[in-house]
Amino acid sequence: MALHRLTRITIGVPNVDETGRYYGEFGLDPSTQPDSAHIDDVEPDGERRFTTTDGGEQLRLVSSARRRLLEVRIGADDPDDIARIASSLARLEIPAKRTATQIRSYDPGTEVTTVVEVADRVVQEETPPPPYNTPGHDGRPNVRAPGVLRETRVQPRKLGHVVVGSTDQVASQRYFTEGLGFKVSDTVPGLAAFMRCSTDHHNVLVQQAPLAFLHHTSWQVNDVDEVGRGATAMLETDPSRHVWGLGRHHVGSNFFWYLRDPAGNFSEYYSDLDCILDDELWTPRTWEGARGLYNWGAPPPPSFLAPEDLAGLMTGVHGGR
Repeated sequence: MALHRLTRITIGVPNVDETGRYYGEFGLDPSTQPDSAHIDDVEPDGERRFTTTDGGEQLRLVSSARRRLLEVRIGADDPDDIARIASSLARLEIPAKRTATQIRSYDPGTEVTTVVEVADRVVQEETPPPPYNTPGHDGRPNVRAPGVLRETRVQPRKLGHVVVGSTDQVASQRYFTEGLGFKVSDTVPGLAAFMRCSTDHHNVLVQQAPLAFLHHTSWQVNDVDEVGRGATAMLETDPSRHVWGLGRHHVGSNFFWYLRDPAGNFSEYYSDLDCILDDELWTPRTWEGARGLYNWGAPPPPSFLAPEDLAGLMTGVHGGR
């Protein structure tokens, strides 16, 4: 696959400093690198940028009248990949700005600018699975579980995926697949497509919505204990951050816990996502109803399916909590 990861996202929020403090508590570290990649229509004043352990600088917060996903950056291997994408976008009659090492275009359905850029691949250091005691197998004799002994701060390893609403899901799916080169992993007919630009089950999920908005961002941690530990620490500071979890998704298979940032965006800790190394061995499926959304855990609250500020975003009345 010529594409290999999400490199960085830019989120517009009306409360940059408050939202920035949230993501610092979430486990992201402030970036100290100079930034020369500003979005054309957004002022850089007051921006906050954050890094993950493995992915480098992966989150940029800037000031915006309403919360929204402004930009998604995607890593490609070499300039030949940029040229192929330029040809694909031209066939779809989608305008694009191209240099030797990147191509910038815009999807009207999601109102997101994408930048595909030549970038290094991330090779993650292997994390051995923790030992488990199971029926007939004492894999962890005479010691406590490592997950209950951890005291270090939970830090996301990388940005995994983003979920956005589109006013034209079919056109947005075509933009990401036929235009940029994403592959479809699974679909919910008439509603959503799980699409990947890496070996992860999905990196972008586009769902039909009455307006373009950011539903959530998703951040990989080592295991289910880190999912639980990270969320617990966030809720000890502010219980109202809780949205949904702990649970396990059916599509994608990952453990999850969703929290709400001060601007109203959801952020997810996840682990154990499906990994697609060989496209020939993966068969995309279609899923209906709640079965596709989660395998076990509490049912999703109404505010997860339709965020509480959605009506306000549609009418122009917006802002964080």
